[in-house]
Amino acid sequence: MHKTDSKARRRRPGDVPVLNVGELVSRYLRLYGQQEAVRTSSTSIRGAELDRRSNRLANVLSGLGFTRGDRIGVYLPNRLEVVELEIACYKGAFAKTPINSRLSPLEVAQVLANSGATMVLTTRERADSFMNLVQGEKPRLLLVDAPDSEPQSYEALLAKASDRLVPAKVYRDDLAVLHYTSGSSGVLKAAMQTFGNRLALWRKFRIRNADESQGDILGLVGPITHASGMSLAPAFCAGTTVRLFEKFEAESFLETMRKERVTHTFLVPTMINMLLAAVGSSRPALPDLKRLGYGAAPMAPARILEAMDVFGPVLAQGYGAGETTSGVCALTAADHIEARARHPERLASCGRPYGETLVEVIDERGKVVSHGEIGEIVVSGDDVFAGYWNAPELTAEVLKKGRYHTGDLAKVDEDGFIYIVDRKKDMVISGGFNVYPTEVETVLYQHPAIAAACVFSVPDDKWGEVVGAHLILKNGAQVNAQDIDAFCAERLGGFKRPRLIKFVDKLPTSPNGKIVRKAVQAEYWAGRERKVN
Repeated sequence: MHKTDSKARRRRPGDVPVLNVGELVSRYLRLYGQQEAVRTSSTSIRGAELDRRSNRLANVLSGLGFTRGDRIGVYLPNRLEVVELEIACYKGAFAKTPINSRLSPLEVAQVLANSGATMVLTTRERADSFMNLVQGEKPRLLLVDAPDSEPQSYEALLAKASDRLVPAKVYRDDLAVLHYTSGSSGVLKAAMQTFGNRLALWRKFRIRNADESQGDILGLVGPITHASGMSLAPAFCAGTTVRLFEKFEAESFLETMRKERVTHTFLVPTMINMLLAAVGSSRPALPDLKRLGYGAAPMAPARILEAMDVFGPVLAQGYGAGETTSGVCALTAADHIEARARHPERLASCGRPYGETLVEVIDERGKVVSHGEIGEIVVSGDDVFAGYWNAPELTAEVLKKGRYHTGDLAKVDEDGFIYIVDRKKDMVISGGFNVYPTEVETVLYQHPAIAAACVFSVPDDKWGEVVGAHLILKNGAQVNAQDIDAFCAERLGGFKRPRLIKFVDKLPTSPNGKIVRKAVQAEYWAGRERKVN
């Protein structure tokens, strides 16, 4: 097994014992034991059974030799087994290592190599796509679709395991989750979320989502391996049923939401835009909906108003990151109603800080800016991550004196509402997913015909933003945009591939010879007040 540094060291005097999140969830799964906990298009499970099955899975992993802090990967779309693994990892103090189900096989192999994950929960087809690409020690497999006769069968192993378990004792700084994203330098990075972070997350959600209660249904269509999954534990503790959608298709999503009378959901703006295009004339379009949360990318105020017309006064926005263990600011449903009636400018805001988290906008000297002045958003509190996995230099860039520097530039009005105006980083947010230009450029430079590349953000009505690329070809090279797209498709997830490809003779450079990305991007954002979409 790969061992973490935290397992090898002795406990420090400052280590603080905390409640295991798995034990917390278990209490409520038993309390609401006969109530439906999770529902998909093909299965349903009650709270007590989910508790027992997650116990069995934790025992399976322990029986296979996995111990505290071992990274357990999961590469699946939304399905019940992902939920069971999350709870089991908490209970056994394993470090859940989720892999975006939309990543290419090569990217999956890179995540596994970087994390040192020694087990992956996945399907046979997905495993066949990435296993031969993994460098070094290959992880063991746990397959949800393997027949019972195979030793890798998920169900067969669960059937043999005990459903009795005492959750592991954990400490505040113990690693709970490796939350992967791509680095701005073109390398992988994973936010280390601790058990203390995840408990802070639980507290935030119980404050912000206090309207969720027993009998409500929470529809999750975004990947529960990532942001959407952060609402699982708080939902179970509220007695809420989680309805998982494996994929998003606007028409079928609307139909299911209506038929099953889903009361709460969270969508990225791209999904809301697609729903607005697909919805019929009925108003409200989803009459049982109590809250439509949105976030992960900015949303145009005009679209917010349109969504309020279609879905009713139920919209609520959240702003946060994996490094802050989900949201730290909220523009509540009441804020939306007030903004529409008296302060329309607030619809361009990401809201105000809530809960115990300290959110500040500071200048380059670290001082809080005055109202209306632009500075960088920094976050401090129990939900701020412990740093990037095995990346001290990247950690030092953003984690300073306990404060996480987001790279988002913003201003604050006199009522405390925060307005994001630009990003220090060149990150593109496409359909709610983060894409870093340098990562895409690294792939483009692998093409034999490309001499120089500049990747940037382009506004898009459907996806919010898409990836654009200006390319200089080598002398004599003959290649077209379709060739470049096919090349990228083999190496990048779909949301990372350039949707605008333009061949140019030169790229603007700074005095020291660096390509000036913002100068290339400027023509596509001309006339827009905000440099995010």
